[in-house]
Amino acid sequence: MLSVFSCPSRYAQGREATARLGAELATLGLSGPVLMLASPSAIRELEATWRASFAETGIGHTVRRFGGECSLAEIERVKEAACAAGAAVVVGAGGGKVLDTARAAAADLRLPVVCCPTIASSDAPCSALSVIYTEQGVFEQYRIYGKNPELVLVDTSVIARAPARFLVAGMGDALATVFEARTCVEGHVRNMRGGGSTRAALALAELCYRTLLEQGQEARLAVEAKAVTPALERLVEANTLLSGLGFESSGLAAAHAVHNGLTAAPETHAFLHGEKVAFGTLVQLVLEGKGREVVEEALGFSAAVGLPVTLGQIGLADVDRATLQAIAVRATAEGETIHNEPFAVTAAMVADAIVAADALGRAWRVA
Repeated sequence: MLSVFSCPSRYAQGREATARLGAELATLGLSGPVLMLASPSAIRELEATWRASFAETGIGHTVRRFGGECSLAEIERVKEAACAAGAAVVVGAGGGKVLDTARAAAADLRLPVVCCPTIASSDAPCSALSVIYTEQGVFEQYRIYGKNPELVLVDTSVIARAPARFLVAGMGDALATVFEARTCVEGHVRNMRGGGSTRAALALAELCYRTLLEQGQEARLAVEAKAVTPALERLVEANTLLSGLGFESSGLAAAHAVHNGLTAAPETHAFLHGEKVAFGTLVQLVLEGKGREVVEEALGFSAAVGLPVTLGQIGLADVDRATLQAIAVRATAEGETIHNEPFAVTAAMVADAIVAADALGRAWRVA
């Protein structure tokens, strides 16, 4: 098995980076026309800046509003819009589902894709994959592509103006990276790119975790003050670049599979991807029988920055056995990343680990 490391062609991050979008595309030889797939909030805040930036480089563009879910139907709608606009590049601007949809549409049309996250709520921007959901928000499939984005452009001024909850959710997604990476590396399983992990990928996952512990609380305070600080810059890099490269080139395990299982419960749909992944990380640590010191460090970090550590914090305070079973069955479906664990995992084991993780979280909150 070959070791495979995957990354975007170019990553650019900093204050007011959106103003450089046209110039960054030109640097990569991308001349448009551009289809901008954007969330409503991104359009309100950034459309004037896009217009000015593209005008400076003579790049034509069309803006399409994102429909709200990364579903097969939405991907088809975006493809139709790209063809109608004669697009040569697809640019996604918004949260993870916007970027996943842009990647999917671009891949189907064999066009280059550019990702401009407006929140640091997940590690999706740098990856060559999309998480596809049903129109109702239930996880359906991972779709993996042959090439990563040409450019990931991260404007920390925009991220600093977003609600702190999004940044914290990104910490939850990033928290899982090192634990899933270690499991995949130690088990010699294939990463998300179909190869073995490199030492570089695991090192990035480890650096991601250290950055969360060192900068997480300070970065949250910066966002609450709507300020761009060195701590925020480092934390955004951890959420976006370090976690993105770490998970894709090392692999996923139980934490993300538990997230996917949780989407089977409608009560969790109001919660963000990273919030559910954070609880899934605790479930993975319980499932793997990790030591008290490891579990308590993850619990302590999560509680300190405001990530969920109990079922009640993700809408399942009074979860019944039928719902718990449905979650566990979905988490252990054929092809799920939970089967990268170094032992056979059953739905019964997952249900027990969920209940045990919830008990640990509730005890931690009381203590």
